[in-house]
Amino acid sequence: MSIADPTVFIVDDDEATRTSLRWLIESVGLAVETFPSAQAFLDAYDCNRPGCIVIDVRMPGMSGLDLQRRLAEEAVCSPVIIITGFGDVPLAVRAMKNGAIDFIEKPISDQALLDRVQEAVRTDQQRREDQTRRAELTERVKRLTPRELEIMKHVVAGKPSRVIAAELQLSPKTIEAHRARLMDKLQANCVADVVRIALLTRVCEHDEKVGNHGLTQ
Repeated sequence: MSIADPTVFIVDDDEATRTSLRWLIESVGLAVETFPSAQAFLDAYDCNRPGCIVIDVRMPGMSGLDLQRRLAEEAVCSPVIIITGFGDVPLAVRAMKNGAIDFIEKPISDQALLDRVQEAVRTDQQRREDQTRRAELTERVKRLTPRELEIMKHVVAGKPSRVIAAELQLSPKTIEAHRARLMDKLQANCVADVVRIALLTRVCEHDEKVGNHGLTQ
């Protein structure tokens, strides 16, 4: 397998647990890497590698929750599954509030673990595909001129060209020309495509009201 293939990273201070989890997860064809401590994992981890991370709550030194908090600060981080004892459930719930996607109570059910790991791997794959798609669309938006970006926001607000022309004090013909160019740059076939791009790139997130900002034609 290459580093582009999904990997399940197991962080647990108990060697027997690490070994048994490795055998179990490798049995369904997933690559596995194990670490005896949170620090050992951090020293080796590359957040650009796809997969998921399985972390035991109680470990000497940096705890599983401390590690999970550190990972939550990463811009791109694989999904985290917390392994917990019965008395650690409140801690696991807190970890989920901090971004972990699931927790599994000991004793661990083989099938439950495999189901959650495989779901986490799929979630990570979808998340990374969405991030790549969003980055591509953001680059398209960056190609727009200030005027085209302004008109795009009006289009997303549902305004027809004649209304946009009146508000910006431009001719409808000029607005149509700008619309045609922005559609071409965005590789959009219809207004619905423009709206989807705006939502994914959040270009209108802070624009509760779009108006004339004094731009020239």
